[in-house]
Amino acid sequence: MTESGYRAALRIPEFRAVFAAHIVAMAGTVMANFALTVLVYTRTQSPLLSGLVFTIVLAPHLIGGTFLSALVDRIPARRLLVACNLISAALAATMAAPGIPIAVLLVLALALGMVETVFIGARAATLPDVLPGDVYVPGRSLMRVISQGAQTIGYALSGLLMTALSPAQVLLLNGGCFVASALILRVGTRDRAAPGPGSQHSLLRDSMSGLGQVMRVPALRDILVLGWAVPALAVVPEALAVPYAASWQAGTLAAGLLMSAIPIGTLLGEIAASNMLPARWQVRLIYPAILGVFVPLLVFLARPVLWLAVLALFVSGTFAWFHLGQDRRLLDAAPEHLRGRALSIQSAGLMFWQGVGFAGAGAAAELLAPGLVIFLAAMIGIGFALFVAVSSGRRTPDPVAVPEVARSEQ
Repeated sequence: MTESGYRAALRIPEFRAVFAAHIVAMAGTVMANFALTVLVYTRTQSPLLSGLVFTIVLAPHLIGGTFLSALVDRIPARRLLVACNLISAALAATMAAPGIPIAVLLVLALALGMVETVFIGARAATLPDVLPGDVYVPGRSLMRVISQGAQTIGYALSGLLMTALSPAQVLLLNGGCFVASALILRVGTRDRAAPGPGSQHSLLRDSMSGLGQVMRVPALRDILVLGWAVPALAVVPEALAVPYAASWQAGTLAAGLLMSAIPIGTLLGEIAASNMLPARWQVRLIYPAILGVFVPLLVFLARPVLWLAVLALFVSGTFAWFHLGQDRRLLDAAPEHLRGRALSIQSAGLMFWQGVGFAGAGAAAELLAPGLVIFLAAMIGIGFALFVAVSSGRRTPDPVAVPEVARSEQ
């Protein structure tokens, strides 16, 4: 592993604290989502209401990322991160209260998703300060690797845990994870001043103004839209794993293999690319990597047998490392005064549009065969990536102030 890889990032004590807090909070979040889904279904016997849990947790990301993004410029990062964790702990503990109405549970889940949006945005905005220069992109990659790993094995472990604990007890455990994460961040990170100047405007007006400023920078707009659209289309196979397995009269094991193939491929592909590809090639190969995400999915037009479908999804996932080049491009394109806001908006939009991708895939599969929906999503992804590549190449770059951390990445 090179000096600019994961090892170099983990040598920075402050990043080790951020990383440890991420692991603890991520473990708690996965357990909470699973437990809340089980709790809602157990009490209502409604697949619709239990399925709404994930939609409700993801939906606030656009709202929070749009209307609360100014918080990352107004409140010092450590204070904001610790406060978000403590609020999340209180919400999780409240959800564990016996006899709480289902409607209140869903409202609390919505609030938890909103707080998570602010937390993710604040953490994304502060990472360039914690990880200066060449170690930023590997460090952020390591955070994504942990998230993918948690999603790959977390729900299975949560199911095992719930053989011994009730959903309410798991939610209390989740609250404890948030408290531990807050403590790690409070002790292990520096107290930095808020990056933005004081504003006399309301939070909503300031947030909307910042969103407009970010989207008016053409290079930033291209990076953000591409970084949202590709994952939104790439989640279609995961969204349709169960109906695709059912089309072959296969059971839940086959569906589980289909759902885990992309995250496993993503995990391995990002680790390999982060440590084997030089920074300049991570940027140059963004569009070929995006094509690599979608081209293997074209096989679904022929309704492949399950083992071939799993293989295609795995190969597709291994090309998701295009995010590495996107991270470098975003830092280069963002003016210093918009960097924190752009990173916050990027993180919030990614979560929201993936949620839209899940919903859109399900709606399309009501009318078309699952394999055909996956094929069409792949075709749209290929066409969109080629369009953005051509239009970006033709545009004359605007002169923008590039932060020093971005310059040192070159």
